[in-house]
Amino acid sequence: MHRIGYVLSDGFQVMALATQAVFEYANFVTTDNFYVVENYSESGGEVSSSLGMSVGTRALSPRSVAQTWVVAGVNDPVASPAPAAVLRFLRRAGTQARRIAAICTGGFVLAQAGLLDGRRATTHWAFAQELRKRYPGIEVEEDRIYVVDGSVWTSAGMTAGLDLALAMVEKDLGADVARSVAHKLVMHQRRSGGQTQHSEMLELSPKSDRVQDALNHARKNLGRSLSVEELAEAVNLSPRQFSRVFTMETGTSPAKAVEGLRLEAARLMIEQGRHPLETIARETGFRDRRHMREAFVRGFGVPPQAVRRDARHPR
Repeated sequence: MHRIGYVLSDGFQVMALATQAVFEYANFVTTDNFYVVENYSESGGEVSSSLGMSVGTRALSPRSVAQTWVVAGVNDPVASPAPAAVLRFLRRAGTQARRIAAICTGGFVLAQAGLLDGRRATTHWAFAQELRKRYPGIEVEEDRIYVVDGSVWTSAGMTAGLDLALAMVEKDLGADVARSVAHKLVMHQRRSGGQTQHSEMLELSPKSDRVQDALNHARKNLGRSLSVEELAEAVNLSPRQFSRVFTMETGTSPAKAVEGLRLEAARLMIEQGRHPLETIARETGFRDRRHMREAFVRGFGVPPQAVRRDARHPR
C-alpha cells in the first residue's frame, strides 16, 4: 500500500484533483488498492478550490503519514504564501517520505520550505521567472513538463500534473501499467519530463485567418522547402505583402516560424518514436542530420541525441 497525501489550501487549483484519477485507475488496472489517496490542509475541514467548490480534508499533524506528498498550486502563488505550519510540516515530510511533489505553482510552497534549494525544478511558465528571481538557489527549468530531482518532483502548469502522476505510476508499477492507465484516461501519451511546455503554433498566435492558414499549410508540408513564395501563394498574397503581414502579426519572419515548426515536429518524433535521426531530419524538412542538430542547439540548447536520451531515460 502506498499512501499519497495531497496538501490543499484555500483557492487551490481544482485541476490538481484531476491527477488523483491517475492513481484511481492504477488501482483499477492492477485490481489492487495499491494507492490510498487522502486530502490534507493546515487545519482540516472543508477547503475551497479556485472554482469555489469545497473539498473535505484532514488536518496536517506530526501523525500524518504518506509515502508521497503532493502540494497543489494556486492561481497566484505570490499573493498566497503558504502558512508557516504547512512549511514546517513539509520540511519534516521531506526527510521522511519517499518523495514530495508539487503541481504547477505548488513549487513555490516547496521553495518557501527550502526543499528546492540546490535542485532542478519547474513550474507554470507564467511564473517561472518569478520563481527564479525569488529563489536564486533553484535551477529553474521553465520549459519542462515536469522535473524529477532525487525525491523531489515538480510539474509545469495544469495538465502537466497528469504527466507527473503518470510518471509516478510508471516508477511504482511499471511502464505497462502506466500505458494502460493512460489508455483508460484517453491520454494520447505520457509526455516525457523533458518535453517543452510550449507549442510553436500557440506561441505565434496569429490574428488573421490568412496567417493561420499559411502556418497550417507549412505544418502539413514540412518535408518541402517551403519558400515565402509558396506560403504567400497558399493564402493568395504577394510574397512582399505576405512577409509584411506575417511579421506584423507574429513578431517573427516566415522563415523563423517555419524553423520553429520543424523543430517542434522533429522533437515530437524523437520523443515518441525510434526513427533514425536522418529520417526525422528528412521528414521535417531539414537539409540533413547536421542541419537539424544546428537548429536544435540554436533553438533548445541541446542536440537531438540529448532529447532522445532524456525521453528514454528521464532524469
